[in-house]
This record gives sequence, structure tokens and C-alpha cells, in this order.
Amino acid sequence: MSEIFMIMFAAILTENFIFSKFYGICPFLGVSDKPSTALGMGMAVTFVMTISSAATWAVYYLILEPLQLEYLKTIAFILVIATLVQFIEMFLRKFIPALYSALGIYLPLITTNCAVLGSALVNIQEGYNLLESVVFGFSAALGFTMAIVVFAGVRERMVFANPPKSFQGYPILLIAASLVAMAFSGFAGMNFAR
Repeated sequence: MSEIFMIMFAAILTENFIFSKFYGICPFLGVSDKPSTALGMGMAVTFVMTISSAATWAVYYLILEPLQLEYLKTIAFILVIATLVQFIEMFLRKFIPALYSALGIYLPLITTNCAVLGSALVNIQEGYNLLESVVFGFSAALGFTMAIVVFAGVRERMVFANPPKSFQGYPILLIAASLVAMAFSGFAGMNFAR
């Protein structure tokens, strides 16, 4: 049980995909303008990352490894993730159209979100079993969601800022993101991972 806790803690805080590994920066900057949209994106990524962790683990250990096709893991994982994203997109379009339109182009981009693919690849690289893979995928997605929602709150406050003209737009966003990442780097000394 302590191993599961260490995997969760590391994935959420000390090895946060956005602030530590810089995975998923595109939706982090693109969808974090409102906390509600950021939370919706985080929930969609959480669902995809958790399910894809289990599915890609099964594909790797039950299909690719027995057939000695391990070199195809990246392509196979992208296909699994793309299928899951299509199901989510159809579900949101039918049942939650407001969130579907708010996420816009970023919803299909979950397919190529390097955080989702990175989670699947890290699971294999670390040699996690099925339970550890699912826990890691879910925890990494929670860390992603926390990061994007926290940054959405920062961006809401930045509306009232008046930076110099050369810093307006993405430059000030990148500076703010780096400051938030520096704050999260304080957790790096608390390494519970194996």
C-alpha cells in the first residue's frame, strides 16, 4: 500500500507532468483561460489517462511483448488513446454540449497530448503492474488537472495586470507559468518514488 501512495504522491506533486516534466503544455496554455474550462479539460484528460493506462498496459504485456513487437508500443499507444478520445468526444457532444464547445479544438488534441502518451510510456518504462499503472495514470492526470486549474486562477488574476507591451500575451503567461512551476519545485525534495 505504501508503494501505491508513493506513486500517487510523486505523480501529483514531485514529478508533476506540467511543472516538472513539461508534458501537456499545449492544453495548459490553451485551455487555462477560465477555471471551468480548465477543470473540464482536466476531467477529460483524467478519464483518458486513467483508461489508457490500463488499456496500453494490456496491449503491451498481452499483445506486443508476447509477439516480440515491443518496438511498436508508441504507435499502438497512440491508436488506443485516439480511440478513447473519439469516444469521449462523441459523449461530450451528445450529453454535455457546452463543455464540448468550450474545449473546442483542444479536445481532439488530447489524442496527441504528450502527457497522455507520456503516462503510458512511463508505466512501461517503470515496469508498473496493472494496478500501479492505473494508479499512476490517474494520479498523473490529477496532477495535470491541479496544475491547469491553479494556472487558470492565476490567469484570471492577470487580467487586472498591466505588463509592458512587449510582455503582453504569451510572454507574461510563460513567466507566470515558470513562477508557479518554481513554487511546485519545492516538493522535489520530498521524493518518495522508488
